[in-house]
Amino acid sequence: MIIIGVDFHPEFQQIALVDKDTGEFQEKRLAHRDEAEKFYRGLAAAGQKVRVGMEASGHARWFERLLAELQIELWIGDAAEIRTKRVRKQKTDRQDARLILQLLLEDRFPQIWVPSWENRDLRQLLWHRHRMVQARTRLMNQLQAVALNEGLRCKKRLWREAGRQQLEAFRLAPWASRRRQDLLELLDRLSPTIAELSQAIEREVEKCPEARRLQTHPGVGPLTALAFVLIIGRADRFRCGKQIASYLGLVPLEDSSGSRRRLGHITKQGNSLLRFLLVEAAQVTVRSDPQWRSRYHHVMMRRGRKIAKVAMARRLAVRMYWMMRKEWNYEQLKKFGSHAGQPEHRDGVQ
Repeated sequence: MIIIGVDFHPEFQQIALVDKDTGEFQEKRLAHRDEAEKFYRGLAAAGQKVRVGMEASGHARWFERLLAELQIELWIGDAAEIRTKRVRKQKTDRQDARLILQLLLEDRFPQIWVPSWENRDLRQLLWHRHRMVQARTRLMNQLQAVALNEGLRCKKRLWREAGRQQLEAFRLAPWASRRRQDLLELLDRLSPTIAELSQAIEREVEKCPEARRLQTHPGVGPLTALAFVLIIGRADRFRCGKQIASYLGLVPLEDSSGSRRRLGHITKQGNSLLRFLLVEAAQVTVRSDPQWRSRYHHVMMRRGRKIAKVAMARRLAVRMYWMMRKEWNYEQLKKFGSHAGQPEHRDGVQ
């Protein structure tokens, strides 16, 4: 069996290779894509069993597809954990490849869960819609600025038929008029695209029982439910809600030592899109659920509005995790009380 440690870069990859049958050791630098593809196709043609290890990295989709096509085993490792195992202060591409190879040989490689290709493709749908909405928001903000400069302040009413007519009726200088026209045309093009992507998301949710169950929670829509299922993957990867909050970057950064305990802002690790959607969904839940509204105001009076929003987003993430793990809908979740683990309430049901 051949074990290969790969230090991957967009332009090239540095590899350290060991043949466990013969003990042969090699180091190579392979340019992308032709030289690297030729090398791995040669290994596959020789009929040898190959295992490749590399850090989690962007811009490597083509490489992952190539190894899957050649039926070469690929392990993706946690880059932060691999970094902690480096002993030497010197850091080069060759030493990084050797370190990954050493971890593979010693069975200490920190392998992580990798989503399927279908999962990744659906994530592209979510990201594409999110970016389109951001682009539309920027266009709308610029048109609001044009209206304000002409003394028209009508906020959301600007996008109704009467507000649109007022905006188009302003007599502007030639280039200002051209800018207004281009912005309106781009806005008219983006809105149907966003509506089409939203319908595609709703169709995907209908195919996913887990997402449909999550939608029963107040404030959770199709976009948030589908994003949570895709990004969390398997709920059994996590032992408790604290791990979910940490995975999504909704826990405070801690720098404590001895008797001193210092907590900072949230870590913001993990998927930024899901974190954004959870904050938005939690605010909708606060408006629709009296208990959540009471909890939100309680935290807000002590810690401020921003911290209260994040706290409710974390609470929503934990709730959605348990709904996903236990296969509960919202009505079943409400029966789960604070008596879990106590006598006569082993399952936590009141």
